[in-house]
Amino acid sequence: MMNLKDAYTSCEQVIAVNSKSFYKAFSLLPKEKRKAVWAVYTFCRTVDDIVDEGLNSKEELEQFKFDFEKFQTGIYDTENPMWVALAHVFENYEMDVEAFSGLITGQEMDLTINRYRTMEELLNYSYHVASTVGLMLLPILAPGKTGVLKEGAISLGYAMQITNILRDIGEDLKMGRIYLPEEIMGKYELCEEELRSGRVTPQFIAVWEELAEKAEFHYKKAFETIQDYPLSSRVPVKGAALVYREILVTIRSKQYNVFLEKHYVPEESKQAILACL
Repeated sequence: MMNLKDAYTSCEQVIAVNSKSFYKAFSLLPKEKRKAVWAVYTFCRTVDDIVDEGLNSKEELEQFKFDFEKFQTGIYDTENPMWVALAHVFENYEMDVEAFSGLITGQEMDLTINRYRTMEELLNYSYHVASTVGLMLLPILAPGKTGVLKEGAISLGYAMQITNILRDIGEDLKMGRIYLPEEIMGKYELCEEELRSGRVTPQFIAVWEELAEKAEFHYKKAFETIQDYPLSSRVPVKGAALVYREILVTIRSKQYNVFLEKHYVPEESKQAILACL
């Protein structure tokens, strides 16, 4: 069986390479909670990579789902650092199995759905691919407080996923996906052909800003219960949320050009946000 310390180190490398914002924010956690978050992140990243980069995504995702079902019975690959670390997490925290399964369901949606008609449909998708992550982390970040924090965690997932969508419009178009709801595009007379042209028009900005407003609403809703987190978790959760929300500010400062590049929050801005917590 793989050494537990090595398993956690491997998980830490996954988040350090793939999400510098989350890595920086959650590095503020106490050691044991921090390691548990690395393991959960690696689970999420693995599922995401299967869908976005897998050679045969449908079969690979089915296999992953089967492996997770076996994991729940105590059977897993003891040489795989993710499963080794995650088994230790499940032993030490009252983890929400449904949230893990919900994330897999969300990734399955990406294999079959590449267009959303309504905001309601988009929020359902966002729940499965993002809010579930918050629900996975709650037992680690705030043991015994999952009930009072659940709605806020769901809202933070909505906010972050909408932010992702607004940042990744160009990247998603290349993959044949449009997450901007048809009803909102129709409201501002933005057609798919215009969107695919990659031009930042007044219609595009209007659609983008309406979705940004939805994201802002859910960030605010998430912050309403942020004080209910233990202090050791409150700072990194709030820090991660504030840094992510800053992506919207960054995109505006770049004149909404999300078609040709992927925008990140500058390092000095991250430092400034975290220094104020």
